Amino acid sequence: MVTKSKGLNSKTVTLPLIPQETPSLSAQKAGTIRIQGVHKSFPQFDAPDIIVLADINLEFKAGEFIALIGPSGCGKSTLLRLIAGLVLPDKGRLNLDDAEIGGPGYERGLVFQDPTLFPWKTIYENIAFGLRARGVYPREKTRIPEFFKLVGLEGFERSYPHHLSGGMAQRAALARALVNKPKVLLLDEPLGALDAFTRMNMQDEILKIWEHHGMTTIMVTHDVDEAIYMADRIVVMSSRPAKIEQILQMGIGRPRQRGDPDFLDLRAKILKILHFAGTKQELPYYL
Repeated sequence: MVTKSKGLNSKTVTLPLIPQETPSLSAQKAGTIRIQGVHKSFPQFDAPDIIVLADINLEFKAGEFIALIGPSGCGKSTLLRLIAGLVLPDKGRLNLDDAEIGGPGYERGLVFQDPTLFPWKTIYENIAFGLRARGVYPREKTRIPEFFKLVGLEGFERSYPHHLSGGMAQRAALARALVNKPKVLLLDEPLGALDAFTRMNMQDEILKIWEHHGMTTIMVTHDVDEAIYMADRIVVMSSRPAKIEQILQMGIGRPRQRGDPDFLDLRAKILKILHFAGTKQELPYYL
């Protein structure tokens, strides 16, 4: 089942909450993200500004798993960085619950495509870094072992990043983001550099972590199959300057099977939407 949104380019859209039978304690700590009338452009030397985002209006409810997809360079990662507070909008506002986002904060954990671990620090020190930066390490350090167990890195506490495979390093980056107990987890193509089998395994690991902790999760991906496999809803963005093309509600239960007819039908619908969003050629499943 696919639900299409209407009039998203200029009106605030209230997205429906995914029903949950019994919200867990961790799910109650998840955050709601509201994006209202956001515009973002980047200056160029001796040339007009590049308009990246134009009048973006979205709401992500607490505990949802959202995938952002669209043509390469359309502004997906820029939108994620705005939510993270790494850049600020030219116009409009972004809120986490009732507080406006005005900069980075530990309640929004961000994982990049590359693990970006400190190469001179052990994996333990990499994961503990955020707690030390916040000044809460002495009282929170007893929780660190549970995150090594959660991401399957027990026994690698004293290893360095160059000792780990790509998948293991990305697990460490996830643990570093999760140790601060964020309300929102932001994933900027975190699996894009992995081989196909490691990527599928990591998709399942991320879903297990999301189900365990219940935080709101927003993931940028170019992989249509990945978006369908993981997300509650998919936000399809147009080519730059990006607008919200459509929002698709996943009507498939979990766990999902990539060869299921409903799965394949959704893939075909999304590729058709992306074709109408401005591309001039037939698209493969991986954009």
